[in-house]
Amino acid sequence: MQRRQWIISATGAAMVLALSQTAQAQGKFPDRPITIVVPSAPGGSTDFTARLIAEPLSRALGQAVVVDNKAGASGNIGNQFVAKAKPDGYTLLLAYSGYQVGNPHLFKKAGWDPIKDFTPVAMLTRAPQVVAARANLPANNLRELVAYAKANPDKLNYASSGNGSIQHIAGELFKQMTGVALTHVPYKGAGPAVQDLLGGQVDLFFTTPASVVSHIKADKLKGLAVTSGARLVSIPQVPTTRESDLKDFTLDSWFALYAPVGTPNDVVQHLNTEIAKILALPDVKKKAEDAGTLVDHMGPVQLGEYTRKELAYWGRVIQGAKITAD
Repeated sequence: MQRRQWIISATGAAMVLALSQTAQAQGKFPDRPITIVVPSAPGGSTDFTARLIAEPLSRALGQAVVVDNKAGASGNIGNQFVAKAKPDGYTLLLAYSGYQVGNPHLFKKAGWDPIKDFTPVAMLTRAPQVVAARANLPANNLRELVAYAKANPDKLNYASSGNGSIQHIAGELFKQMTGVALTHVPYKGAGPAVQDLLGGQVDLFFTTPASVVSHIKADKLKGLAVTSGARLVSIPQVPTTRESDLKDFTLDSWFALYAPVGTPNDVVQHLNTEIAKILALPDVKKKAEDAGTLVDHMGPVQLGEYTRKELAYWGRVIQGAKITAD
């Protein structure tokens, strides 16, 4: 009788141990593919940044990391999708600053909130804007652009990634600072805008370097200026706005990873730790630099504080420029 009880007890203990191990295995993150949602079309700087980290992150986590472009409504479609996703770390947002801290001030009902709906994971990269022009535009720098625009009022237009995007804001600020007349042409992301710029359907595009650097190097587009204090290593021939008598025309975009609010802290920390290692890799840094961007890692707490500060700053800029997307 005692032997039988011991066998039953041993068998029960073994079953409990097996179930415990299975539960632990099932609960280990990640145990299936992860999706990074890009709220714009392929080909732009947001898409570039997502793909910059997707492959090395997949290797680090041992799971596929899929980039899913959900363009439309100036980023609101992609942001809404992630905001409503299950907070388990398997659906992430590759946020573009123009959308993340600009849209809340531009849309009365964006359908998401940058603070209430998202948990910061990691800052990834940042970049200035490049004033890019079609190859046959009769202007080679900002001074010549302003002169040509004033001599040909209402004949020039500029592209953006959508109403209220930072490219839209950049164009409106440029108009205010120079007094030139430009017509705004919104697109569903940087990729389609660049294609029409290459084709000559639009004249100008204020955008992050990753979208246009290769075309400027190949002389398919003109780089008129970089909106920063220093020239870019990737296109050193392009002067800064400060060198072009527009020292106050400085714009900086950033790209960061967020998860739906409520995502477990250990999952967020795990993702951030692996991303920090990836951004420190020499080949990743070089890829970013070649595209005109710089890696700039921040952890969850620092990114959360920075998001709040940027939200307030861009609110003042947008209200001051009287820009609305509705």
